[in-house]
Amino acid sequence: MDAKTGFFYLFSAVMLFAAFRVITSRNPVHAVLNLILAFSQAAGIWLMLKAEFLGIALVVVYLGAVMVLFMFVVMMLDIRIDRVRQGFWKHFPVAAFVGAVVALEMALVLMAGFGTVDEAKPVAELLNKQGEVLPYSNTQALGRLLYTQYLYPVEIAAILLLVAMITAIALTMRKRKDTNKAINPAIQVRVRAQDRISLVKMEATKAPVAAAAEGETAVEEKK
Repeated sequence: MDAKTGFFYLFSAVMLFAAFRVITSRNPVHAVLNLILAFSQAAGIWLMLKAEFLGIALVVVYLGAVMVLFMFVVMMLDIRIDRVRQGFWKHFPVAAFVGAVVALEMALVLMAGFGTVDEAKPVAELLNKQGEVLPYSNTQALGRLLYTQYLYPVEIAAILLLVAMITAIALTMRKRKDTNKAINPAIQVRVRAQDRISLVKMEATKAPVAAAAEGETAVEEKK
């Protein structure tokens, strides 16, 4: 067994374990973290199959955006695990049957459809002035395109995702012993503008210095 086959089995084993932990974890945050691990292993398998664009897209789109959104939603909802797991074993036979059917279909497709697939080749060949073929890398071409022509969109997306992660952590910070800064997101989303500020009509008042000056002026006029 060569190194490529060994890495394939390693990525596959870790991905299957992470996928199993996604559906068996009691904590939804742990389930999302395991799903991130599963996606990262799938991206590694795509890279080994020379589908660099799909692997990088899986990392950038799913790991960078979708998983952050999932984490944001899970942390904001504050899911009660005991309520979610009510009736789990009641629907388990139906879920197991559907899972077995899906697994069987995937096995049939993999065994029948990918048995004669040729090794992936580069989409194009670069030639120099002498007509010699230059080495071509899909990963290098994609990276050059992302960090030259689409540099600002990539940086903006990264900043937005970072802000979303920090905001999710700040909004869901529970009350701890070492701090009294506890925020209830449910109260925050129900707040209204009229609850934060109220305008009160009051009579105009004069400063003491101005009143004294006016008193002296009145006394002089009487004299």
